[in-house]
Amino acid sequence: MKAFFLIAVYLGAVTLPLILSAAVGGPPREWHQELASGLGILAFSMILMEFILSGRFKAISNGVGMDVTMRFHQIMARTALVFALVHPFLYQETPSGGPRPWDPTRELTLTTDFPAILSGIGAFLLLPSLVLLAIGRTQLDYKYETWRLMHGVGALLIALLLLHHTVYGGRYGSESVMTWVWLAMTGVAVGSLLMVYLWVPLQQKARAWRVVSVNQLTTKQWELTVEPEGHAGLDYKAGQFLWLNVGHSSFSLKENPFSICSAPAEGPRVSFMIKELGDFTRSIGQIEPGTLAFLDGPYGNLSVDGRAEPGVALIAGGVGLAPLLGMLRQMRATNDPRKVRLIYGNRVIDQIAHREELGTEDVAYVLSEPPDNWEGETGFIDGALIDRVFSEEEFNEWVFVMCGPAPMMDVVEDHLIKRGAPSHHILSERFSYD
Repeated sequence: MKAFFLIAVYLGAVTLPLILSAAVGGPPREWHQELASGLGILAFSMILMEFILSGRFKAISNGVGMDVTMRFHQIMARTALVFALVHPFLYQETPSGGPRPWDPTRELTLTTDFPAILSGIGAFLLLPSLVLLAIGRTQLDYKYETWRLMHGVGALLIALLLLHHTVYGGRYGSESVMTWVWLAMTGVAVGSLLMVYLWVPLQQKARAWRVVSVNQLTTKQWELTVEPEGHAGLDYKAGQFLWLNVGHSSFSLKENPFSICSAPAEGPRVSFMIKELGDFTRSIGQIEPGTLAFLDGPYGNLSVDGRAEPGVALIAGGVGLAPLLGMLRQMRATNDPRKVRLIYGNRVIDQIAHREELGTEDVAYVLSEPPDNWEGETGFIDGALIDRVFSEEEFNEWVFVMCGPAPMMDVVEDHLIKRGAPSHHILSERFSYD
């Protein structure tokens, strides 16, 4: 229900400038000219809403899930890009000459006021670059912090260029009512950016953490634990994630999202299960106890707290075990009466983390490249394996929680739906920050 409410708010905010423009605009023009203006208005309002979608607002990310929020952010960015690119080509006539004070209703197809056109051209060129750089971030292999700075500065510059172009070059944006609407919406968008880069770091500075331990779990997996310094800690649910900044200023861009693998019931310390992949994670083993850290969150809605299903099925692939381990630890620490069963897949035996803690009861270990003496499941987590582990009754009644590689989750989700598991009984987390 909350998701539908948030979608309604989004649609209302995006279409508000279009509706107001139609109400205050002058005489109608040819259909292609009105369509051009409409697409431009929608593109600008959608771009401004992108700041909100990526602004780490807990009411949004915790309500529908950060993975859903980011995927919606990506889709809307691509949609806005298409609208923005098509918008100028629908104007079929370009009058010559300078600004025309005798045309206050902007009935001419395009203004020839050069600064107003130039700001639009600048945004027209920057927007595709911003989107393409985001889509190809992993392939380009540059540092996450570099991309994040470029993405934030680029988005801010595009918003300001579009504000100038809309107010000074648009037929509808020059109306005083619309000018104030665009100023207000741009102010909110920029404010959300300032909140992430200034306000949140200020709050973090007053609630610092210290690294307690960094333990190697497997060849390339570590568990990092932090504790609060001078404050009570964090209120979170097992399965959520945080943005972690270790060894840098609270204003540093060097922070990364990691799922929490500790349980709230175990105390104020917070642990993360981290795999060596990027610039920060490759040096995780070099972090010394006592190092200053900052946390932002919690985020996400991957949680089984308060659910009424009689059993919890946890399906993890690789480091995707992290949030599910937090759930398992919480259930054990609180003597949760619900049944729980875990499927945990890896490539080789040396990648299995926390094997002693997990035990063997109600745990199915899966290896795609098992050793000769392996007695567990082999291959990949697929429908056949799931059918062996869960009964017909459990498909219908249990809640299924999964985290891991996207192909694994696609297979599992499709099979669960095929076996009759209700969609609201299937919880997953997958997201990428582009």
